[in-house]
Amino acid sequence: MSLDQPIEDLERRCPRLGSSISFQYCLISGEDDFVCWKILDCWWETFDVERYLKKNMPEAEFNHLMATADKPKNKISSIIEIIEKAKKGR
Repeated sequence: MSLDQPIEDLERRCPRLGSSISFQYCLISGEDDFVCWKILDCWWETFDVERYLKKNMPEAEFNHLMATADKPKNKISSIIEIIEKAKKGR
């Protein structure tokens, strides 16, 4: 992997939000400040995201992500979670 900038600063269009976000945001944008469940799907073409996460996450969290990554939430559930998270942030 030869990137010109730190991985956390890499940006791409988020399919959930529809705007440009950094990889750092993906690391904390999931439920309870967990990684986004789409992180593997979104970043695999840019760098070896699975290897990065395995190296930088606690083993239990990584295993949880791998167990749930193939099971996306339906759109309504995602929207409700985003609304609830926004309410808590006020």
